[in-house]
Amino acid sequence: MTEYKYVNYLYMICHPNPALVASQYAPDKFARHYSAGSTRYYDGKVIFAEIDINFRDPYFDIETGLEGLVPHEDGRPKATKFISTYRVLEHVDFNSIKKLYMSNPDGSCYGLESAEYDKTHQPDFLRVFAEVTPLKMLILSSWDFSQYGKWMTSAENPMGAPKVLYTQFDLTIADFLEDFEANPLMPPPLPSIHPSKLRDAIIELQNVKGKHTKGLSLDISFSKKSYRQIRHGFMFAAKDQELFFPMPDLNVIEKENYKFFRSM
Repeated sequence: MTEYKYVNYLYMICHPNPALVASQYAPDKFARHYSAGSTRYYDGKVIFAEIDINFRDPYFDIETGLEGLVPHEDGRPKATKFISTYRVLEHVDFNSIKKLYMSNPDGSCYGLESAEYDKTHQPDFLRVFAEVTPLKMLILSSWDFSQYGKWMTSAENPMGAPKVLYTQFDLTIADFLEDFEANPLMPPPLPSIHPSKLRDAIIELQNVKGKHTKGLSLDISFSKKSYRQIRHGFMFAAKDQELFFPMPDLNVIEKENYKFFRSM
């Protein structure tokens, strides 16, 4: 009997559904499998992180999951062995997150490396944040990119969580207001958000003293947005910790991975 040996991987799926998954697929093949290679057909973006294979936490039965990575009888590697689908990010150590991957519906993917977050921001400048996991709301906020994560993971925030992953959509508020004034029938700059509703939310946040956030949608409609509209990158945040994965310039992505660039 032929013995097949494969490298084992540990992945945390962040979008569309949270999960900790063991696999014998490398990241690029894992992305293709999730999008088009399994009976769980899914047509949309997938965002997942590679987790250090040595990571352990009492909340997860990782050893049993890894033991389940047995190749098929015909030699094909085991694609997925689900370990957990509940409160996953909350129990993952940020130090164990090796790389964050963005995947297109065609299965092409691009990996992001972490880096220190060192940007400065204009105070009280309105921004649009998209929560990726475990929450999935679209939020208008005057917090900057780093402040937003601290607020979302604060114990005093009844709408927050112990740990979150989020990003910021690139939308210049002043330009939008000018465009809307000139054309009230303009197409929505954000999926599923009527321009008039967005205008009203902006005015409310600008005029109500002490208010820093305004919910825009219960659904971020992430698969309807292009990765090109992501500003800065992705941030994992906890009360006293953050892990930033910057978005490279588009010309860098095009040079390194044209297939992903073409369909992003």
